[in-house]
Amino acid sequence: KVYDWFEERLEIQAIADDITSKYVPPHVNIFYCLGGITLTCFLVQVATGFAMTFYYRPTVTEAFSSVQYIMTEANFGWLIRSVHRWSASMMVLMMILHVFRVYLTGGFKRPRELTWVTGVVLAVLTASFGVTGYSLPRDQIGYWAVKIVTGVPDAIPVIGSPLVELLRGSASVGQSTLTRFYSLHTFVLPLLTAVFMLMHFLMIRKQGISGPL
Repeated sequence: KVYDWFEERLEIQAIADDITSKYVPPHVNIFYCLGGITLTCFLVQVATGFAMTFYYRPTVTEAFSSVQYIMTEANFGWLIRSVHRWSASMMVLMMILHVFRVYLTGGFKRPRELTWVTGVVLAVLTASFGVTGYSLPRDQIGYWAVKIVTGVPDAIPVIGSPLVELLRGSASVGQSTLTRFYSLHTFVLPLLTAVFMLMHFLMIRKQGISGPL
């Protein structure tokens, strides 16, 4: 009866039939699964990252110690952070391979130009996840990585220094930088990624899987 109630209002069976009856071209192979693997890694990132927010403290004085607490004292904290770290590397790798696969099979050509554009945006967002996440443990590697990356725009005439201060929140890497990167990593980037992924998948659903060369 519960199923019938939802079926009457949402037509669940029609949705299920539409999903399961989609034609899959015969040329599709395992390399066409790279985008789906990237999505899976992203979902793992969201789940493990959310779990760590219960213990992580985004302050310059407590960030490192809170990460140490996650690794040594929190129940299964070492496992959650390790999965988060390695799935992040896997996500970047799968994304790169997916971009190569799409490019080599001509998936960027008409009428899939917008699908390619959203994919490029997602690639940039993935790289941004890496940069912002690298800074959060507030260790020496993370600190200097952020200092170097945020200092790159300083070479641009006139607007270089303002851009650096915009990224860091001040002239130097400090609490403002950590706060901004934490907000970007846990809210802004996941939201943008979810939006562009939805657009990406809807267009793939509409246009179908690209053919071989």
